[in-house]
This record gives sequence, C-alpha cells and structure tokens, in this order.
Amino acid sequence: MHLVAAPDKFRGTLDAIEAASAIAEAARSARWTADEAPLSDGGEGFGTVLGGTPSPIRVSGPLGQPVDSRFWVLDDPTICVVEMAEASGRALLPHPTPDEAFSASTEGVGQLILAAISSGASTIIVGCGGSATTDGGWGAVTTILDGGGLAGSHLVVATDVTTAYLDAARTFGPQKGADSSTVARMERRLEVLGRRLGELTGRTIASLPRSGAAGGLAGGLMALGAEAASGIDVVAGLIDLDARIAAADLVVTGEGRLDATSLEGKTVASLVDRIPPSTRLAVIAGSCEAGIADRLGDLRGSEVEVISLTELVGAERSEDDARAAVVEATEVLLA
Repeated sequence: MHLVAAPDKFRGTLDAIEAASAIAEAARSARWTADEAPLSDGGEGFGTVLGGTPSPIRVSGPLGQPVDSRFWVLDDPTICVVEMAEASGRALLPHPTPDEAFSASTEGVGQLILAAISSGASTIIVGCGGSATTDGGWGAVTTILDGGGLAGSHLVVATDVTTAYLDAARTFGPQKGADSSTVARMERRLEVLGRRLGELTGRTIASLPRSGAAGGLAGGLMALGAEAASGIDVVAGLIDLDARIAAADLVVTGEGRLDATSLEGKTVASLVDRIPPSTRLAVIAGSCEAGIADRLGDLRGSEVEVISLTELVGAERSEDDARAAVVEATEVLLA
C-alpha cells in the first residue's frame, strides 16, 4: 500500500516538511511505502517546499530594519523563488500597532526580486502570503524600478486568495494590526496607489482577481506585468504532484486549522479537487471547525477523513509535541 504525505504547514508547530516527514514515518512503520510531498499555497514555507538552494541576503524588513532573508534557486537556475514573508512577513512584526500596520512596507521584497534577477533568473515566482503589509506593493515596485526594472525577467505571483486590490485593506488589514480608522486610511491609500500604478505602467489592476494578495503586493507586481496564479497550483506543477498522487492508495494532507477558509484556494481544497473520489483522502489538522468534515465530503462527492489533533491528544500536546501527535493521528488512519 502506498501513501502520499502532502500537508501544508501547521503554523507555529510544524513546517510542511516536518509534517510530511511525520506522516511518512508512521506509514513506513506500518509497512506502507510513502512519498513525502510537502505543500504550500504561497505563504510561509513556499520557498522551502520547492527544494531549491537558498541564497541568503540581508534586506529591509517591514519597518525598515535590516533582516536576514533569502531567495531560492531551483534545479533549473533560470527559475528563482521569492517568499515575500521572508522580507515583509507578519512573523517579522508579531505585535503591530495600527501605525506600524499602516507603515509596513514591501521594500525588502523588491530587494529580493532584484537579487534574484542579478543571480541570472529569467523567471521569478513570488509567494504572496503571510504578509505584514498593506502598502499596495508600492515599496516593492519603486525599489524594482529604482534598481533598473525587471530586465526582461518574468514574474509569477503565487497567491491563495482571489481578493481584489481595493478590497485588501478591509479584508486583511485587521489581521495585521489595523483598527477601523487605519483600515479606512489604507483603503484611501490603495485607491490612490492603484491610480498611480496605472499612470506609471499603463496597466489597470485595481479590480483584478488576486491583485489584493499580500496587502496588494500582488497587484503592484501585476502592474509591472506579473502573471497571477494559484500558489498551490504553482507548487503542484513544479513537484509533479498529480502524477505522484495518482499512484496513491491514501493521500494525507494537513494544516494547523481546518475551517471555512480552507475551502477557498488553500491546500486542502486543492487536493479535494485533484484526487479522484475512489482514492482515500484524509486531513490531519491541529483543530477543526464544527461540521467541516461534512462540508469537505459534500465538496468532494465522497468521504474525507478528518482527524483533529486537539481532539485526539489534547490542545497542550498538539502544540508541545506536534510531531508525535501527527504520527499518532496517521497511525489511527492506518489502523
């Protein structure tokens, strides 16, 4: 019997690679073969799961402070991966005030893109998730233009949302520390920046799907000509996921919190769409919204097995010993 371990990260406890390793360990102990295929929908871990070589660089953080960052060079050295969270991520601004949420910039993302261009990349894939910013991508765009532009390189922005540019503040601003008055300021700024980007590049991006990802970073880069794509689809294509899951008797995915947002362009929803109803699909999650297993089953047209680590081993152990909890949950699935 063959299992494919295809989880996303369990935020705060396990990255996707660690989670896939735990699932595969349990499978091999049960005398199954296992294929580790860690996934990302564009947020933290996007660069790591693609298996490239990290290239370290110090860039400007969300509030202008220097941060140690990196981009990844894939096996094909003409393709580089930039994870915006490495330079302007929410994890770099853990307790933002409303003023900090407003001021947070994507300048460092622009520096990463320029560094990738300098490395010889002709295609740069930018994971747009986990951001601390709502600057409409202005920091990144102006940094790129001041640094000589894209020099013929092709940008792909990988997102897990379809939010439009002008909706970014109201949709995501409160998660980044913005209060209601700051959200209103952000909205007014996005309206202005959308017009300025159009004047600067000749491209109107304000209402385009996915342009609001990462606080409008995606839209800013789309104004420079970037192609927008589903993050999980980008990863799936690069790691040949469809062929790998076609060989599976059981696919096990997972994430930290399984809820309604998991059905909207995230890793779990993608696997529900990709895996034929005849193949077993299971989800291990740190915690689960009530009724979510039934919703996944309705979406798929066949059962999706769901295990909540919180229910299986308790909230404390699911956080403090997450790897062992994932192993135990996989053992339950294989029993």
